[in-house]
Amino acid sequence: GVLLGGAYALMALGLQLQYGIARIMNLANGEFLIAGAFGAFWFYSGFQINPLLAIIVIAPLAFVANWAIYHYFLTPLVRRARSPGQLEVDSILATFGLSFIVVGLMIALFGGEYFSYPFLERAVIILQQPFGLNRIAAFCAAVALCAALILALNYTRVGLALRAISVNPSAAGMVAIKVSRISALAFAIGGAVTASGGALLSMFLTFDASIGVIFTLKALIIVILGGVGEIRGTIVAALILGLAETAIATLVDPGLTLAAAYLLFIIILLVRPQGLFGSVR
Repeated sequence: GVLLGGAYALMALGLQLQYGIARIMNLANGEFLIAGAFGAFWFYSGFQINPLLAIIVIAPLAFVANWAIYHYFLTPLVRRARSPGQLEVDSILATFGLSFIVVGLMIALFGGEYFSYPFLERAVIILQQPFGLNRIAAFCAAVALCAALILALNYTRVGLALRAISVNPSAAGMVAIKVSRISALAFAIGGAVTASGGALLSMFLTFDASIGVIFTLKALIIVILGGVGEIRGTIVAALILGLAETAIATLVDPGLTLAAAYLLFIIILLVRPQGLFGSVR
């Protein structure tokens, strides 16, 4: 559960940046995660390149693609929105359509069958229990990438600008922060982080072009559970979801893992809608 939660954290951090900072509820988030998974599969199957090294190429490509989407596709929605609520509704509708476009492109390129590849498929004994080396490698890479992102957000001027927009975009604009440019940057970084998470998940999960919607919903559950705009909350919530899914799969039935995630989502909306670490605004 912890190993799975680590990969989930990286996946959800991408949506956290896009929704918590850029104010775009990106329903195509899962499709970009699967695109990252296909990228890792293509590099490994076609060129025998380590998926961890493939992230060096996948992340910048995802960054450029998401920056272009924000600049050409979403900026008009941002400019015409008269309130945060209108922007949220418009972005949901727009990115919902975008998700179908991305799925169609992936099916055209790779087909509709399921994909997986044998990478580090051997067991490592930890606490007298066998764990897949590919899962451990994915977890370690996710921890490193999450740590790098947190350090960048807390100790760089760009990170300060990103956090300022997350708290109050209007006030950030009054202190010479270019809100539109930083929002585009947040959306692009979020896409790169999401694609990196997809590359890591592809190391031990079977996937196809149409499965992205499941990961979008899981990322949304994690963001809401941890609190919108709360990076530490996202990481804790991802670990909780990973542990919950693994516990249900082990103790009850693997087919109920998605139902357990939705039940957790409903409970947090009813009991603490601002999330575990979020505050009422």
